[in-house]
Amino acid sequence: MTVPIGVEEEFHIVDVETRMLAARAHEVLDGLPDRGFTTEFLRSAVETNSGVHTSLDALHADLARSRRTLVDAAAPLGLAVVAAGTAPLARMGSVDVTPDPRYLHMADEYRTVADEQLICGVQFHVDVPDRDTAVRVMCLVAPWLPTLLALSASSPFWLGADTGYASWRTMLWQRWPTSGPAGCFGTAAAYDAAVTRLIRSGVITDAGMVYYDIRPSAHRPTLELRVCDACPRVETAVMIAGLFRALVVDACEAARRFSGCPHSRQPWLRAMTWRAARSGLDGPLVDPATGLERPACAVVRSLLARLRPTLEEFGDWETVSGLAEETLRLGDVAHRLRRVAADGGLTAAVDFLIARTGANPAVIGPRARIDRRSLSARCRKTRAARLAAHRSGALLRRTSRIRGRTGRTGRTTAADGQSYAGNCDPTTVTALPTGPQGRSNGGEAACAG
Repeated sequence: MTVPIGVEEEFHIVDVETRMLAARAHEVLDGLPDRGFTTEFLRSAVETNSGVHTSLDALHADLARSRRTLVDAAAPLGLAVVAAGTAPLARMGSVDVTPDPRYLHMADEYRTVADEQLICGVQFHVDVPDRDTAVRVMCLVAPWLPTLLALSASSPFWLGADTGYASWRTMLWQRWPTSGPAGCFGTAAAYDAAVTRLIRSGVITDAGMVYYDIRPSAHRPTLELRVCDACPRVETAVMIAGLFRALVVDACEAARRFSGCPHSRQPWLRAMTWRAARSGLDGPLVDPATGLERPACAVVRSLLARLRPTLEEFGDWETVSGLAEETLRLGDVAHRLRRVAADGGLTAAVDFLIARTGANPAVIGPRARIDRRSLSARCRKTRAARLAAHRSGALLRRTSRIRGRTGRTGRTTAADGQSYAGNCDPTTVTALPTGPQGRSNGGEAACAG
């Protein structure tokens, strides 16, 4: 079985000297290829579009290559690239809207909501058989989307202050009139009619402004996941891509067997999303099976168990489960950023994000290896803990560096009509740098495993 996937990543541009968000994305784009890199709503962000891939290895190599290209274009300008839901250091009014008629209209219409969109996310595209299936699958996978948000949470800081949230980007994003859970629709025609009514109401101007957590493409039979923060580590994005594809594939099969329209749980889903944005992996999540609070690690492992047959069918189980277990051990990025900031301030937090975004990522897959030093201090203390990590699918670091070819990146057309980077060499490998050690949070005992 092959089901194509693609990823769009958004990146903040920051000044290397001040670590502040910089409205200089246009300068970076001037040094990049015309295809695969584009502007965003504000002039402090750049978007990259991956190629269409059927394997996580190829997707990983593609995303890593695009990041290297972007970092290399920014560096001579005294700029750096940050993949995170928010940049820790920024000032209101210091970033202009990209001079596009559509963006200028949005800035005038939505005022402060638009002014405060100093945020970056990552979007995932998965092919589905047709648009009717896409709309029905939206509702089936929705209860698990807050778990994917928690895995990506990377935005605790906003305008130089700790918000108390793991994903403050989510709270900012949900102020748009069409953000959040999408609700349930029986057919693509019913969904399209609802969007048409929104446009006629004057609340939004076009279908592209439907910012639901998940939405069908307007042009092709694909589903797009929009709930996640931008991910500092490319491996996190690849992990979520694997989980989302498996969720969609399972839901497509369920939709084929069941022709009805599931009952909408939109108010409950919004509450689940709030919990994930508030706590990330450091507190409880709402278990989709029970509607009750449960340790985040238990909810993540429940999702892995649910998806294991499909992940194994795609050859993704060892990669996805290993990266998920590593994420549970290290904690989400929000937790780690707070630790870094407690030791070195917010400039250190920005440096941490710059280093993770521009790191030369290791190869992924069943034979990949991650340095044991990247495991938590607790897991390194005993041989039993290391064996448990191994049995759970944790990846081990590759001890040698494989050189790959570096030719010019080609481009293909994505399944949803957008351009993604393509024709990548998946054998390009460099070492993965060691991250912060250990994790201490209230749920650690419950999440030990």
